[in-house]
Amino acid sequence: MKYIYNYIIILVLALTVSACNYLDVVPDDIATIDHAFSNRYNAEKYLSTIYQQGPRYGDATSNPAFMGTGEFIVNDQIRPDWMGMQVALGYSTPTDPYANYWSGGAAYTPSLYKNINDCNTFLKNIESVPDLDSQEKARWSAEVKLHKAMDIFFLMEMYGPVVLLKENPPVGASGETIRAYREKIDDCFEYILQLTEEALGDSEDNKPLPDVITTTSTELGRYTHPIASMFKARVLTAWASPLYNGNTDFNNFLNHEGKPFFNQTPDPSRWEKAAAACKKAIEACETAGIRLYQQSDYKTPVGLPEQVNLLNTLRSVYTERWNVELIWGCSSTTIYQGCAMPRYAASSSQATRGIYCVPLDIVDEFYSKNGVPINEDKIYDYQGRFSIRKGDSQHKYYIDQTEQTVSMNFDREPRFYSWLTFDRAVWYGNTPQTNFTVKMRWGEPASSSLQPRDLHVTGYWPKKYVNFESQFRNADTWYEYKYPVPMMRLADLYLLYAETLNEVKSSPDQEIYQYVDMVRRRAGLEGVLDSWRKYSNEPDKPLTKAGMREIIHRERKIELFAESSYFWDCRRWKTAVKNLNNRKIEGFNTSATDIREYYTVVPYYTQSFTVNNYLLPIPDSDIINNPNLIQNPGW
Repeated sequence: MKYIYNYIIILVLALTVSACNYLDVVPDDIATIDHAFSNRYNAEKYLSTIYQQGPRYGDATSNPAFMGTGEFIVNDQIRPDWMGMQVALGYSTPTDPYANYWSGGAAYTPSLYKNINDCNTFLKNIESVPDLDSQEKARWSAEVKLHKAMDIFFLMEMYGPVVLLKENPPVGASGETIRAYREKIDDCFEYILQLTEEALGDSEDNKPLPDVITTTSTELGRYTHPIASMFKARVLTAWASPLYNGNTDFNNFLNHEGKPFFNQTPDPSRWEKAAAACKKAIEACETAGIRLYQQSDYKTPVGLPEQVNLLNTLRSVYTERWNVELIWGCSSTTIYQGCAMPRYAASSSQATRGIYCVPLDIVDEFYSKNGVPINEDKIYDYQGRFSIRKGDSQHKYYIDQTEQTVSMNFDREPRFYSWLTFDRAVWYGNTPQTNFTVKMRWGEPASSSLQPRDLHVTGYWPKKYVNFESQFRNADTWYEYKYPVPMMRLADLYLLYAETLNEVKSSPDQEIYQYVDMVRRRAGLEGVLDSWRKYSNEPDKPLTKAGMREIIHRERKIELFAESSYFWDCRRWKTAVKNLNNRKIEGFNTSATDIREYYTVVPYYTQSFTVNNYLLPIPDSDIINNPNLIQNPGW
């Protein structure tokens, strides 16, 4: 497959960012700009550059949201190589900033202001391209406006108030001309929404972005009307959320005029606007034929039992290329499936490293088979979850019947078995030849005894990342099925809509339950009301606004597990201080051979999170270069 951002880029060095100041980025070689827009071919190369230079959304090493809340971790020996882990453990500082998308920290974290500059240059010059028709000009301009809005939003989610580079400074500008100020949060949101609405168009007859791009096209990965619609819904939902809507924790965070960067009074009407945008985005997706991926969509060359078919369906929701649920896939890179895949045979080869480790508290988040939290389930033995239990016929498709494992691996919901794997779990591939039992105790095939630097430290892998066609050809050879990393899918949008409706309405109603239940039923669970009434020791929880808010938050955390969503969700909800500060990141004793020693809980890290961690620090070097910038609170 070819994607627009995979074109060979041959733009000259004059289009790169200036090293001395991130805002002083206007090329001084006007002839170069003239050449870039001299014809359709060169203009499209410039467009592909813009796509290529955005945030590395789909890269676990570059996007701090994948590992930044510790949904999965790596061992201490290799932790410094993984930026998200450094952010999760609070190691980012103004002098040594990780995930530096402000001024650019490395090749994998470019300055987004450089890309915003390129967007401005493109929008200023696109009309001058002689052999580009008006329809393509409108579409390309809409793509770049949306891309610019996404860049600004990404910066704002990371840093809070940002510099709004609406236009590039004049050629040769210096001093105060380029020493811009950070804007108030509300002004940032308004500008992001302005760009997004321009990309969406003002009517069905003036809709510059296409509804759908076919899988046979060379344009896969380019922006569509549903992508822009869901992005608008995300932006408005964030603006309505507590971090950005009446945040008095930042009442002393003042701009150069002495006014708060963050508004101090909540505006409930923002939830109504967010709900309306979510509903409109759902309609845009329906128009484009986007729907929830179901078991009937999953194809396999061999007949599989119903339970296995459901597990592979759920894995395919994330890993099947351009499937019917995908709204936007980021194809610039892929998640490293080999990092989430345990070895099936003893080998010193690094065919797969198996280094992604899911902590025990994340494992606990998944529901029981009854569709409620395991500590709420009246039937589930929560206190005895660390006891040892032998596999049985009821769990034969999940756990080897001849082996023993810990009780917490029994009686769980289908997403648990589809998206996690563990010691003595049965791994189902696409054919009988690719099925095996995961054996993790020290010295066994899936352990790190032959590769100590790749030590697995919790006993659970995020199987969600591994497509069922990715498999070992032999002990030393690994085949990886490539797929675009989902950054927007319909289940996410349904849950956003349920969340916004719950905040708008005085109490939950059938419409709210409907959108949550569609996601749950696809996962093989009963609806919220029935599950809580039958099995929970808090049966009335779904009947209250606060209770339903908690259910929706948890449903998002489960359904979007390891999809880089929770990093932003727990911040906009302002729940991170409660849930992440002094959090014990624990796993099993994976260096043990004895089964009881193996299932001993071992602490690995203690996570910290204070109010100042809601915003990452601006690098000191940029504040020195631009004294008009004001550092974030606590840094």
